[in-house]
Amino acid sequence: MKKIILPILIGAIGVTFAIADSDKESNIYAKKTLTKQNAKLEPLYKKECSECHMAYQPEFLPKRSWKKMMATLSDHFGTDATIDKEDSKKILKYLSSNAADSKRVYGDFRKFLKSIPKDKTVMKISEIPYFKKEHREIPKKFIAQKEVKSFSNCKACHQKADSGDYSERDINIPNYGRWDD
Repeated sequence: MKKIILPILIGAIGVTFAIADSDKESNIYAKKTLTKQNAKLEPLYKKECSECHMAYQPEFLPKRSWKKMMATLSDHFGTDATIDKEDSKKILKYLSSNAADSKRVYGDFRKFLKSIPKDKTVMKISEIPYFKKEHREIPKKFIAQKEVKSFSNCKACHQKADSGDYSERDINIPNYGRWDD
């Protein structure tokens, strides 16, 4: 009896550690570290950008994308999002120092970065090849509904998007429910 229970127990412990480790990987923002300067700039970024949409984690895009985005705020996806010049410089500094190609990124952030062609300046996270791959099975009717509206509304389905947790176990599509790949 002991010979049977021991392998089962060891296997269960191994599965537990594997699940715990995969959870770390799925929380793509978990390894975030802020310098003192970034800790001062992050609230400004979140305040300014989350007035209209979620303040996306800077690690989603490379520096070149954030630079272009901040330089074109007068036409920010059809809206004039112009902000104070000094605040714009501070936010660009925060975004650039935390961009996907400015530091070591992990998990899905790394996959996002690797999927972006080096000669392309992506302006929408939803245009990144890895994003498209991860969302390809979602029926358009789920995105078109008023509770979601577009792929840019991460928080509509990803319950912990603000904290950078996009793990599948926390996906809940409005008027559908939990999503499992």
